[in-house]
Amino acid sequence: MAFDYNTEVISSTFNTVVHEPLYNGLVFLLSVLPHADVGIAVILLTILVKLVLFPLARQAILTQIALRRINPQLEALKVEFKDDQPEQVRKMLALYKENGIHPLSGFVTLFVQLPVILGLYWVFSQGGLPAIDTSLLYSFVKAPAEVSMHFLGLFDMGGKSLILALLAGATQFVHAYIAMEPPQTTTKPGESMKDDIMRSLHIQARYVFPVVVAVIAYTISAAVALYWITSNVFMIFQELLVRSKVRGTH
Repeated sequence: MAFDYNTEVISSTFNTVVHEPLYNGLVFLLSVLPHADVGIAVILLTILVKLVLFPLARQAILTQIALRRINPQLEALKVEFKDDQPEQVRKMLALYKENGIHPLSGFVTLFVQLPVILGLYWVFSQGGLPAIDTSLLYSFVKAPAEVSMHFLGLFDMGGKSLILALLAGATQFVHAYIAMEPPQTTTKPGESMKDDIMRSLHIQARYVFPVVVAVIAYTISAAVALYWITSNVFMIFQELLVRSKVRGTH
């Protein structure tokens, strides 16, 4: 019973704090856009949400860059103090502090972003368009008289689109290629289980996940595919912008 109650509370909170605001945002955009084009609304809402989350995403990228920069020092500490774990941890924390790094900030920013990203995905995958669920609308949000499911008259947002699905996978690959540099390892394949796991995860993120994204985007709907494309393109430019500024200060 306690588990069911907690699940209900989490679901209710998610709907109130994340899903309903995003759904109202989508309907509001549809009500003010010419021809109530769902595709354009998907793009605009995705960009607006990404702009709001940009400071968190920027911090996560900066943390990742900083951790990679001091990785050789971290590895040296692990070797030097391999028989003294408390001292190893103390030295590593001191190194983090010296470089202004909060090692858990990446996880915190991801934890904050994840519900919003899932909510956005949920709106596009389960929104029920072109029908509008007026029971979810705020009093100041008016449902449009008609909703156009054909993005620019070319793609049916409620149907499947192989072109958009392939673009979703392709943009996911480009983003992973830019954001995920090969793991820094000092061993050859088969010599270290830890390094082998890192290599495997890197390969999956770069080459397998984009295929998964393309398959999911095609299976669910063109609206989800367009969301993924927009999100990936935004993150590509976000990654390039942050990294270029970091290079400019060094």
